[in-house]
Amino acid sequence: MAEKLDPEILDLKRLVDYQNGSIVSKTLINKKTGTVTLFAFDEGQGLSEHVAPFDAMVYVTDGEVDIRISGKSFHLKSGETIIMPANKPHGLKALRKFKMLLIMIKS
Repeated sequence: MAEKLDPEILDLKRLVDYQNGSIVSKTLINKKTGTVTLFAFDEGQGLSEHVAPFDAMVYVTDGEVDIRISGKSFHLKSGETIIMPANKPHGLKALRKFKMLLIMIKS
């Protein structure tokens, strides 16, 4: 049975806190059709290059990040978003502390 969600106003910048030398995450929605996860990365932290079988959208809520998709670098800061296409290698590194909302659509 699907998880029931109740309406609630959320402040994305305050749902996860930064931790020194760490990456923190909080899943907001976890359905078979997709997930919505909030992350907080300390400066210098990142995710090594990998491939995902689904399209994903990153929305930066705070800070700055370098995201590499298929070998091309994209510098994003608070308020900006990017689509990471399915089956394309991607990774990221926090240029300074940053938070992002990751929306993954499964098909």
